[in-house]
Amino acid sequence: MSNPTEPTYDATTTPPVDPTPEATPAPPTKDPLRGSRTSGIYVAVVAAAVLLVLLVIFIVQNTQSVEVSYLGWNGSAPLAATLLVATAAGMLLAITAASLRMFQVRRRVKRDRKKH
Repeated sequence: MSNPTEPTYDATTTPPVDPTPEATPAPPTKDPLRGSRTSGIYVAVVAAAVLLVLLVIFIVQNTQSVEVSYLGWNGSAPLAATLLVATAAGMLLAITAASLRMFQVRRRVKRDRKKH
């Protein structure tokens, strides 16, 4: 049942508009659980520690000596050390290529900014 003191509205009538404007929403408050530099450093340290443990396990399990030949140099080295050096060399090549590309793009952007 409807309340007798409340007016009823049909399709032809509209309810009255509240003359008070809607309150503007309050600015969002800072989230106390938001990320910070300290939390980012913490995550990086934990990731580095896990990586270090995995690396130590890899080194301990791959101590057998292997014959290594590279550009006329011959010798033997532990398998883990050989693989780690090869990985580091590959990463160095990739970083060099990426750095050269970034330098090229930045130089092009600077040149385009001077034109305009």
